[in-house]
Amino acid sequence: MTLWWVWPPDQEEEVDEAFYRQLQVASQSQALFLMGDFNHPDITWEDHTARQVQSRRFLQSIDDNFLMQVVEEPTRKGALLDLALTNKEGLVEDVKVGGRLGCSDHEIVEFRILHGGSRAISRIKTLDFRRADFALFRKLLGGIPWARALKGRRVQECWSLCKHHFLYAQE
Repeated sequence: MTLWWVWPPDQEEEVDEAFYRQLQVASQSQALFLMGDFNHPDITWEDHTARQVQSRRFLQSIDDNFLMQVVEEPTRKGALLDLALTNKEGLVEDVKVGGRLGCSDHEIVEFRILHGGSRAISRIKTLDFRRADFALFRKLLGGIPWARALKGRRVQECWSLCKHHFLYAQE
């Protein structure tokens, strides 16, 4: 699924929230690519921080939906405004920023979208946290009397016990 979005400056909060709800639905697709001018110049992508509340909420939505931002260079007046978000590693490659089209003050962003993502085969098991039941996970781990279970044990024993319960709850 490929989408394009333009985020007007000073957009109303209710419109933002409607976008976040739509993004949550769209991010469930096998391969999502979302490109647009998101107008969050205060986001520092290197350390994933932002000064403004709206930008922090935007970052939270990206994290909540397991999206990756793949543009790394500024796209307008030293700010990274034009973003390319995807939920599948290897779906987008060869991202280049540079040049202008007509009288636009934004840089051109070029990229390749691979059909179905990369073809590399991995034997590493990865979990799909989008389908996780975090309430059940909290219930399983929260029901363990940790103080009593860990009392009198050495550090390595405590770690092994915690790891065992964590992996059990994860499954």
